[in-house]
Amino acid sequence: MSQTTHPAAGSATRAEPGPGWEPRQVAAVAIVAVCGVIVALTQTLLVPVLPEIQQSLGSSTSGTQWLLTVTLLVAAVAVPVFGRLGDLYGKRLMLLVAAAALLVGSLICASSDSLGWLIVGRAVSGASAAAIPLGISLIGSVLPAQRAGSGIALVSATLGIGGALGLPLAALVAEHADYHALFWICVAGGVIALVGIRLAVVEPPRVTSGRLDIGGTVLLAAALVSLLLPLAQATTWGWGDPRTLGLLAAAVVLLVVFVLVERRTASPLVDLVSNARPALLLTNIASICVGFALFASLIGTAAYVQAPAASGYGFGSSVLASGMAMAPSGIAMLLLSPVSAMLSERFGPKIALALGATVIALGFLSRIVFTGSYLQIVIGTTIAGAGTGIAYAAMPGLVLRGAPASELAAANGLNALARSVGSSLASAIGGTVLAASTITLGGYALPSLTAYRVLFAACAGAAVVGALVALVIPTGRTEEPAAG
Repeated sequence: MSQTTHPAAGSATRAEPGPGWEPRQVAAVAIVAVCGVIVALTQTLLVPVLPEIQQSLGSSTSGTQWLLTVTLLVAAVAVPVFGRLGDLYGKRLMLLVAAAALLVGSLICASSDSLGWLIVGRAVSGASAAAIPLGISLIGSVLPAQRAGSGIALVSATLGIGGALGLPLAALVAEHADYHALFWICVAGGVIALVGIRLAVVEPPRVTSGRLDIGGTVLLAAALVSLLLPLAQATTWGWGDPRTLGLLAAAVVLLVVFVLVERRTASPLVDLVSNARPALLLTNIASICVGFALFASLIGTAAYVQAPAASGYGFGSSVLASGMAMAPSGIAMLLLSPVSAMLSERFGPKIALALGATVIALGFLSRIVFTGSYLQIVIGTTIAGAGTGIAYAAMPGLVLRGAPASELAAANGLNALARSVGSSLASAIGGTVLAASTITLGGYALPSLTAYRVLFAACAGAAVVGALVALVIPTGRTEEPAAG
């Protein structure tokens, strides 16, 4: 199969492209990208306002933290399941379901004043995380091959863009409005996404047959919850807690059972044969590394600049100023996604991924060395964000080359899950590192500058590993099985 025809599951039905973008194509990419940004916003939107929510509801710290944890757990399960359903029953259909989950979940939260209902709403919203890999697969299927690269790059980068812009938006709302306004913003985004998808996005021809593997779904869900829950709670429970150790051991056992079962299933949830091939396996390993670096940048920036100057590194910045420190990073991701597409087209996506990961490492190295001013922190974070934008935009190109068209949505879902696992590892390991070396100011324990430097060194190291892995990814394409 030629390099220019693989990205589309239904490429044979495409019309030859004209000299420029057609309005319908621009609308489809814009709607899917907006949907991706709104969905990604939900992952970080609540971080700056958790103290306000806790105070307003009179809830405990651990209880309030479940507003983040439940979204992570549901998203981890929904991404691979929605991806498989998209291959089986239609990517556009499942994208509509994901957008509906965003709308309904956000509406529940916007109209609720109890922790229980907020957790329910956040759980429903978590299913919308599947919109980004579904959108990547959909754009790759409906755009002409000559334009698919730039559209896919933009949609893929929305995961980082939304995450980076979520902090300043939440901080702005926290200073001028009630936290419920954040959920109403997501409600509006859900409405725009639903209407836009209905009007501007078409369903490509389906090339997959089979059925949803219910047993595999249950096994994978149990394994992912067993893995991600202790990672999310590691700083609260402790790594030596029986709950942490027991759940991590259960995750290993469940994953082994899942692999054994899936290899014998005629219509598996995850095609382990395809995803075990070096092209996809190495891409997902590199994605874990980049996902680690992105999330560590989020947790290592806002609190960092808010710390008092007496800490030896902070600037006593307001919540808004700390959020705005991440805004240039999100803008850099947005602007560099088309650059990543051009690099991928000229040199190949693995070179673009390696370059992006290298830039991430440089950004974190600057965070270790330059600590004297707020501007230096913003510049270092922006460099890391620029690298993330290039790397994230390159990943789907590697998935498109390595996955059969009939498994495209599921493969993109697994890649998105790999990024999520990297972020969860960053949260767990980063939280442990920052808690291991502290200073006491005004009766409060704060991470030391050494702790932050260790975290940034870990991020730089993870990015370098990601770059090295990217360079050895095979460049050949996967052909559809004859029985396909």
